[in-house]
Amino acid sequence: MADIVSEGKSGKVVIKNIGLLLSGNIDHPILDADTIVVHDGFIQSIGKFSELDTSNAKTVIDVHQTCVAPGLIDSHVHPVFGDWTPRQNQLGWIESTMHGGITSMISAGEVHLPGRPKDIVGVKALAITAQRSFDNFRPNGVKVLAGAPIIEKGMVESDFKELSEAGVKLLGEVGLGSVKAGYEAREMVSWARKYGIQSTIHTGGPSIPGSGLIDKDVILEADADVIGHINGGHTSLPEKDVCELCEKSSRAIEIVHNGNEKVAIAAAQAALQLKCLHRVILGTDGPAGSGVQPLGILRLIAFISSMASIPAELVFCFATGNTATIRELNVGFVEVGRSADFVFMDRAQHTSGKTLLESIQLGDIPGVGMVMIDGIVRCGRSRNTPPATQVPEVLTH
Repeated sequence: MADIVSEGKSGKVVIKNIGLLLSGNIDHPILDADTIVVHDGFIQSIGKFSELDTSNAKTVIDVHQTCVAPGLIDSHVHPVFGDWTPRQNQLGWIESTMHGGITSMISAGEVHLPGRPKDIVGVKALAITAQRSFDNFRPNGVKVLAGAPIIEKGMVESDFKELSEAGVKLLGEVGLGSVKAGYEAREMVSWARKYGIQSTIHTGGPSIPGSGLIDKDVILEADADVIGHINGGHTSLPEKDVCELCEKSSRAIEIVHNGNEKVAIAAAQAALQLKCLHRVILGTDGPAGSGVQPLGILRLIAFISSMASIPAELVFCFATGNTATIRELNVGFVEVGRSADFVFMDRAQHTSGKTLLESIQLGDIPGVGMVMIDGIVRCGRSRNTPPATQVPEVLTH
């Protein structure tokens, strides 16, 4: 189902009987509350059921003591237009990803568009068109922040000013176009930052024809806002260089599903040792040559928690509050005033973990029982995750 943004509002929604409430806040990852009240798509109050105004709700959801968390954010995707990708020629990939708990995704460049223009006029036109397209079109409610131009040689400051004034807020991966030298990238990243456009840089070996190696020194010199797929996309820099980037740069550390798994763990552990877990964000880097990963973020959460020995409630923050803070989004936290985007989860049936968090720390992905975006239920039991032991129940419409 594809939705336009102007669809009806949720009205008052009461989410009650929550067993575990993950906040998205890495400094306080678990909230002592069992009820959330939503009004017209935004969180109105959080607390104990007996202490909140839960009367006259349009919708009441009994969570049956399962987990509610902020909707997950995929910080690194490559959309084209609509819910279709020419990579593997797949339809419905965004809607399918929503069944993996994703409620928002961030474009790192619309690089797979057949015949993608590389002249400056075409680069800007594509970015503005993609931004407008996904601003008006949300597959099953998923929020896709798109329109991320791949910078090319010859672009000047006024191009970034024009893009910003047109509503473009992102740069695609620096290094996928003709700009590959650190000094060139730094100048354009600076122009982008001046006009409120956030930048991401490619890290590691080439991923598509036309891209190239972007090494540690280029990344440090360019100083982009996000060190994109720090564990490679797919080919990683040497592990010691990745750890050095974590230490010497103050920018976001993005770990992706479609990268080097060994180096992903090294980056996560480096961030832990450096006491900068708030900088870690997660992406899939799909669609890509390795396909589409509807469960990519959940798999990455379970992988990092189990293999890097980081508590699951903290790793969930990588894909929620950390990303929302770095990307300046009004999602990702269970906080009053934030968008009511939630994923409802329970431990997968027959996992060896006694609780949801324990099962994830043992390496199992959870079962998704429901996804809500802007206070509207978008799916019940996920068709993609293993079945949740218990699922929420909608009591009132």
